[in-house]
Amino acid sequence: MRLKPSADALRLAIPALSLTVLLAAVFWLQPRAMSYIGLNLLFNLAVPIALATIAQMLIMSVNDLDLAMGTFVSFVACVTATFLRDEPLVGILILAGAVAVYAVLGVVIHLRGLPSIVVSLGMSFVWAGLAVLLLPAPGGQAPEWVRSLMTMKPPVAPMAIVASIVIAIVAHLVVMRSSLGVLIRGIGGNQRSVERAGWSVLAARAAAYGLAGVFAVLAGIALVGLTTSADANIALRYTLLSIAGVILGGGEFIGGRVSPIGAVIGALTLTLAGSFLSFLRISPDWQIGAQGAILIIVLALRLLLNRLEYREKRG
Repeated sequence: MRLKPSADALRLAIPALSLTVLLAAVFWLQPRAMSYIGLNLLFNLAVPIALATIAQMLIMSVNDLDLAMGTFVSFVACVTATFLRDEPLVGILILAGAVAVYAVLGVVIHLRGLPSIVVSLGMSFVWAGLAVLLLPAPGGQAPEWVRSLMTMKPPVAPMAIVASIVIAIVAHLVVMRSSLGVLIRGIGGNQRSVERAGWSVLAARAAAYGLAGVFAVLAGIALVGLTTSADANIALRYTLLSIAGVILGGGEFIGGRVSPIGAVIGALTLTLAGSFLSFLRISPDWQIGAQGAILIIVLALRLLLNRLEYREKRG
């Protein structure tokens, strides 16, 4: 009897294939990129994007969407480059408070039945305003320990790749293997069943938003470690990049269907697309277009896959 690959495996294969094809194209056009230094340049900003993508994935796993991801990561970057460097205790308290605010937002959205898009859009102005208050102009400086961590040179592969693998494993264990992760995905899949089972939907939503806040904070810290300074607008693109990374990695807007490993692969693919075009000194406008084209192609492949699955079920 021939075993058929599972739908989850096929969904994960699509982003992996897109990353492989793009990487092969890079090596074909620029053979020098097939080296430790070349890979480090190509995936230099992969870690903060991957962390932001996991944060967005946690929000999407409960059928919500966070339009404040970019401004929040920018705010965290400003805190990291100022308070976390000069007054570490104050900086830690500020970041902990920001995570708590994220958890509270999950509670408010659930209790009041508010659209997450509207609430997060409103919060984006709050985070942006706070970031401007901290750093009206680009500046600040990365804490030494953050800079040292992000510029480490592991012996086998660049730090960006090693860290991305660690992020994927940790996120997979939290979201796919832990009881909390099952509960969070259960809310996205069938909230009424979770309620009938006696679990607290409110607590699970708060936990999902709180975990998202933690990963977003790590994204902001990692970004400053790579750039060495901060700016109130440093991560505005992360909102769309994080959403695209989740979708590219096999996630869906509803139903609690997400893939942490796929999300990280999606983030790596988007990072590679942008880095490669920057490497070739191509306009940023074309970089955005290339990332969008990759997303469209992958979505088309997923649509084809969904139709094949539907035909197999009916047949």
